[in-house]
Amino acid sequence: MVQKVTEVVGTSPTGFAAASKNAVEVAAKTVRNLRWFRVVELEGQIKEQKVTEYKATVKIYFDIEEH
Repeated sequence: MVQKVTEVVGTSPTGFAAASKNAVEVAAKTVRNLRWFRVVELEGQIKEQKVTEYKATVKIYFDIEEH
């Protein structure tokens, strides 16, 4: 088996877990054979002294299809 990795950024107004989940769910719409993910960076946006958005950079690993 050979795997490939892609890096995506998910966002959410509610938290880092939701941002990570969004990243995986959106990637799953266009990438097959997803196997696991790793959160590599967490960031947030602040507006008017309040946290308004959470961002999670996620590496997603998936199997390469063999023909």
